[in-house]
Amino acid sequence: MRLLSKPPMAIARLRGNRDNAGLHGVVRFYQFPGAILVEANIKGLPNHSSGFFGFHIHTGGGCSGFSATGGHYDPVGKPHPYHAGDLPPLLSRSGRAYIAVMTDRFSIADIVGRTVVIHSEADDFCSQPAGNAGEKIACGVIERRISGRM
Repeated sequence: MRLLSKPPMAIARLRGNRDNAGLHGVVRFYQFPGAILVEANIKGLPNHSSGFFGFHIHTGGGCSGFSATGGHYDPVGKPHPYHAGDLPPLLSRSGRAYIAVMTDRFSIADIVGRTVVIHSEADDFCSQPAGNAGEKIACGVIERRISGRM
C-alpha cells in the first residue's frame, strides 16, 4: 500500500534478524512544510501477547549484526520518549503492521544514513534510555530516494 501519489524523499527497506528471517518491510519518509510523514508497511512480525513492537530511528548507519545501529536518534539530549527518533509503536495483527504518522522532530537531511529499528517488545515510554523495548529484530538503513527509483 502506498499512502501518497507523490514519491517519498527517503526510504528504508527493513530485514529481520536471524531469528526473524521472514520479517521485512518498507518505511517511507515524505517531506511536507514543517513536518515529515513516516509511513511503514511491515510483514512477518513474530507473534507475542501484546502485538506491540518498539519502532525507532537509531543513530547508526548500518545493520550488520544490528550492533551498528547505535542508540535512539537524539541530537538534543532529551529523555525517552522525547528523542527525535522515538516513533509510535507498531501494532501487529497476524504478523502485519501498518503505520502513518506525522512528526516535526527531524528533517529528511537529519535521518538519511541512519537506521530504522523494530524491537521485540512494546516500548514502555518511560524506561531510560530506550523504553525497555527488547532486542532489535529488524533494521534498515534510511536512503535518500533517487529520482525514478523506489
